[in-house]
Amino acid sequence: MRPPESWQRARVTLVLAGITAAAWAVAAALGVNDIAAVWAGFIPARVGGLDGDGALLPVFLTPLSATLVHAGFIHLAFNLLMLLFCGRPVENIIGGAGFLILYVVGAFVAAAAQYAVGPDDLTPVIGASGSVSAVLGTYAILFGRNRVKVANPQLALWLNALWLAAAWIGLQLIIGLTFTGQGARVAIAAHIGGFLAGLLLAKPLLLLRYRNA
Repeated sequence: MRPPESWQRARVTLVLAGITAAAWAVAAALGVNDIAAVWAGFIPARVGGLDGDGALLPVFLTPLSATLVHAGFIHLAFNLLMLLFCGRPVENIIGGAGFLILYVVGAFVAAAAQYAVGPDDLTPVIGASGSVSAVLGTYAILFGRNRVKVANPQLALWLNALWLAAAWIGLQLIIGLTFTGQGARVAIAAHIGGFLAGLLLAKPLLLLRYRNA
């Protein structure tokens, strides 16, 4: 399938990108990025009952609010680049409502995956990478090319998707090295969880779109 190029049918993608960029710009302008990471980031230990400051957002909202907080401009720019590049064709195919479902579910699955590997972790998980990973996973299923030489086309598609996931996580690790001095690290489990969510949601969201058409 050839990726569509229309921005007219990718308005949810543009709105999400705009809100994400604006949130980072405001926090950066006010010099409150570090405070925002704690206030709005997803902290796994809070799920298990760790008492937080009363000023913190409710923990059940933080998988979404965390998508609006980034470690720096490079972190933000890379996530927005991938969101726009993959989001436009994906939204063109599954529709705005389906894309919003994908983005939100991706955020929560990414947070759940990170919690599963570190339930006592006090480090805030920030960034839209989990949601973007879900978009990338769906993109891999809808538009992936079967370049792996195996007899089963479906197996070839999934193998290509896994290669894309590995490349995505690798790039995130490289970007994470940029912020090592600031105490930041890449939430690998969140990326994997988001990507898997995108893989699994691709066909259901496609069926939902055209069943309601």
